[in-house]
Amino acid sequence: MTTPLLIILIGFLIFLGHYLAQLFQRTKVPDVVGLLLVGMLLGPVFHLIDPSAFGRAGRVFTNLVLVFILFESGLEVRFEQLRSALRGTVLLTTLNFVVTALVVSALAQWLTDLDFLSCLILGTILGGTSSAVVTTLARQVTILPQTATTLVMESAFSDVYTLGIPIALISFYTSSSFNVVTLAGQLVLALVGALLAGTGGGYLWLALLNRVPTLLKTRFSTPAFAFILYGVVELLQFSGPIAVLFFGIAVGNLPLLRRGWLRAVLPARTVELTRVEKDFFAEIVFLLRTFFFVYVGLSIVLDDPWLIALGVSMALVLFLVRIPVVLAAADRQTPQFDMALMSIMIPKGLGAAVLATLPAQRGLPGGAVIQTITFAVIVATTVGCTALFFLLDKGRILGFYQLFFRPPRPVDAPAPDGRSDAGA
Repeated sequence: MTTPLLIILIGFLIFLGHYLAQLFQRTKVPDVVGLLLVGMLLGPVFHLIDPSAFGRAGRVFTNLVLVFILFESGLEVRFEQLRSALRGTVLLTTLNFVVTALVVSALAQWLTDLDFLSCLILGTILGGTSSAVVTTLARQVTILPQTATTLVMESAFSDVYTLGIPIALISFYTSSSFNVVTLAGQLVLALVGALLAGTGGGYLWLALLNRVPTLLKTRFSTPAFAFILYGVVELLQFSGPIAVLFFGIAVGNLPLLRRGWLRAVLPARTVELTRVEKDFFAEIVFLLRTFFFVYVGLSIVLDDPWLIALGVSMALVLFLVRIPVVLAAADRQTPQFDMALMSIMIPKGLGAAVLATLPAQRGLPGGAVIQTITFAVIVATTVGCTALFFLLDKGRILGFYQLFFRPPRPVDAPAPDGRSDAGA
């Protein structure tokens, strides 16, 4: 595709993104589906654009999108929500990763010729969720703030598992240098380091604003600092997405922190985006996520019907096993709609697509199979998640999930003799 045509296409995609966003507001059909389909038509279907032509710029772009989306999400999280959601987030993230890895590994071992370790690599690659998809959809419905926080934090926390464990397993496959204790220590260090870097970065930036108040007059200085923080944390081999998420949380919660002895430590000046800045920032996020989902569609490689069917089948199984995972991890006072929404939020993102290319690059015998199955699961879970989101928002499938999730019992009105009102 020539440069003029590419520029025309970029302008067309911007208009298309706005149209799909308005269509979503009217019909509740998620714009993610349309953007993914456009990307697939441009890439794997008609081969108008080759995603490999973007090279490293494509991966930089995806990280840029995550920085914007996670920082904006962090600004809207309050410590009360964070405190109430943290325990459930850790349990949900860990349990979902373990169950997903085991289920995918077992299915791959049964239905493919992959060896055990290759099946485990495939399972761990697909163990997380896509931050871009989850944060986009979670903000389009009315749910408890704790539920939204849990979903956003799960998508960020899962990066610790899905980045560290598959790479460690691939290294073990190629060089036999694998140690469980070392891996566990690296995961804990990555999580703790990202948390400290994010909160510390928030304090540092707020202190810097006190010293250089002219920075407040710019519209892009705070996101620019988030970019720097992300890059530094990634260079230190911690989790950049988690650091950016907690940087946004720290910046957005300064007024709540300045109590007691913290008044003498924390800066007095708060960071509050003006309406113009919020609109400007929201427009940038909108443009980036539009191109992001088109790029995901471009990156899909689907060339084996049997493996594609297997990937779709795996996605269906993952939607089913997510139900007991949510049932075990969520608070019993969570509304049924929120529990149902949590049960469909398993989209796999571009991070899984990038990791899926590593086995083939490292010369693993089943590298091509892992890549094809991963891409099929990415498409199936993303499209399935958005379709179920549409049906759930319309109330079409809420009855199905109500079979598994009981309505929360009122805390302040217990029934006499320990019996529920329904059973009286």
